[in-house]
Amino acid sequence: MDVRQRLSTAMKEAMKSKDADRLSTLRLINAAIKDRDIALRGTGAEDGAQVSDDEVLGILGRMVKQRQESARAYEEGGRLELAEKERAEVEVIEGFLPRQLDEDETKAAIDAAIAETGATGIRDMGRVMGALKAKYTGQMDFGRVGPLVKARLA
Repeated sequence: MDVRQRLSTAMKEAMKSKDADRLSTLRLINAAIKDRDIALRGTGAEDGAQVSDDEVLGILGRMVKQRQESARAYEEGGRLELAEKERAEVEVIEGFLPRQLDEDETKAAIDAAIAETGATGIRDMGRVMGALKAKYTGQMDFGRVGPLVKARLA
């Protein structure tokens, strides 16, 4: 079942169970995906074109990162109830993302991507990151992976 179908099913379940907080978050996800679909049509894509599941996973990843940053900002500002709301949204969104790779799996994936692309130096970092993004979208935080790749290639 693709991400859109899972999202639709989850929205129906949230409506039936009257879980307003979960439903609100699911609607935010749906709106972000629809915004991207509309933007895609604006680029000259055929009518009814939709973003791919990989792009949907990228959208979800960005939504998680935004909410984590908001939660930190709310905590620093002493707004703990708002920080908790953001964390609850993160949990709902993460339910649609694939399992995150742990540190050892991430290092193994980096080594495999370096071998696959034949990277020899820091100039090849873009190719390595591209290979990782193609295979592991939604499974790793590329902001954290970039410095690891750079260290391996240096």
